Amino acid sequence: MEGPLLSLRGVRKEFGSKVLAVDDVSLDVHAGETLGLVGESGCGKTTLTRLILRLTEASAGEIWFDGRELLGMRQRELLAVREDMQVVLQDPYASLNPRMRVGEIVAEPLVTHGRVPRGRRGRAPLRDRVAELLDAVGLEPGSQDRYPHEFSGGQRQRVGIARALALEPKLVICDEPVSALDVSIQAQIVNLMKRLQAERGLTYLFVSHDLSIMRQIATRVAVMNLGRVVELAETERLFTAPRHPYTHSLLSAAPVADPRVERTRRRIVLRGDPPAPSDPPPGCGFHTRCPAARDECAAVRPPLAEQDAPGHTAACLFPVRDAALLAT
Repeated sequence: MEGPLLSLRGVRKEFGSKVLAVDDVSLDVHAGETLGLVGESGCGKTTLTRLILRLTEASAGEIWFDGRELLGMRQRELLAVREDMQVVLQDPYASLNPRMRVGEIVAEPLVTHGRVPRGRRGRAPLRDRVAELLDAVGLEPGSQDRYPHEFSGGQRQRVGIARALALEPKLVICDEPVSALDVSIQAQIVNLMKRLQAERGLTYLFVSHDLSIMRQIATRVAVMNLGRVVELAETERLFTAPRHPYTHSLLSAAPVADPRVERTRRRIVLRGDPPAPSDPPPGCGFHTRCPAARDECAAVRPPLAEQDAPGHTAACLFPVRDAALLAT
């Protein structure tokens, strides 16, 4: 069996001497899968993606991509690697240059990485390639002559996806790519990304706080809390048999479309506020809010340990099988 396309080992990021944003994260992302990364705001999801892309430098650890270690690379080497590692950003209004036409935006990676001939010889092939990319994401080829403000939010995000596909990457990092869109448009973009993955053999690292979106698109889901991965499992198993109390609380907070089911659910209400990354609690980072916490939780930092199925791990000394034990 081939190794993972992306592998993180002990990745850590400190801002200054006090704020620990990412704390000893180890993850593998395998070719062709979608690894979801979920957690509440401020848990370190976006910081982790920036570390992978080396937009922010890690304080410690190793990041391997396609057999190459990224943290020791010089910028020239990193530029070549980035052809295979692209990103779709959260805000389709802010991620596109308003002064550039859509065709120029999508073409920019091709020009930067020398994928087309320079000068007049490259104009026609470049325009044809941009038209192909726009068509692949459901936009009219002629739209490349328009500016971003002439498009809706969903259309702008399609432009961002086309730009990410321009270099035919192996990995696409999606940082909350649908959170700024209407619900109906979210479904369209998720279906588009699933289709493109099937057609092009893409691998996604998909960041979101929306569990319903995660359940639609992810192969496996990693749950982050206070800079750490606290649970990792195949998607359906995570939703049907979570083990970490924090995962139980996230699922409890997610609405259910069926009103009959919604009326019978018991909420898990967490006490207090989330700890600040600048002052994390000792032991388990969740113990100050956990309804099932015991004295040991304040003293021992639990490692990720396998639960009842291969590949299902949780960082909890006392894994919880029944959410009713946590509900009020």
